[in-house]
Amino acid sequence: MQPSDTTRRRIPPYAAVGTAAALTGALAYIGLRDPHVSGFGFPACPFRLLTGWNCPGCGGIRMTHDVLNGDLAAAVTDNVFMLVALPLLALWLVLRWRRGRKLMPTAAVIVVIVATVAWTIVRNLPGFPLVPTFIGG
Repeated sequence: MQPSDTTRRRIPPYAAVGTAAALTGALAYIGLRDPHVSGFGFPACPFRLLTGWNCPGCGGIRMTHDVLNGDLAAAVTDNVFMLVALPLLALWLVLRWRRGRKLMPTAAVIVVIVATVAWTIVRNLPGFPLVPTFIGG
């Protein structure tokens, strides 16, 4: 017997609890420790070590720390792309999942890849970041 398209797989409770505990622990560590100072405890970005460029995620941990501590201006400076794109992507995926649609159709994958590559290029241009110019800083 084949499951229908509307049947959802149930996540085992221990997997959900374990995932929530790991996420809570990681966020607590990032929120309580300051990743802006050396010795934070995370390794350097391998993409940056190899290329000398900031990757699309560089500054993401600092951004998360700033958001958890209520400093949105610093979060924008650290990684505005992730600050805006990740919540929007998460919302879009949840809405598609709730409606029983394919989570990442080919067009969506292409949009995510193009946006990520464009962000990587823009953030490595001379004179970046441009954000303080736009917000009056």
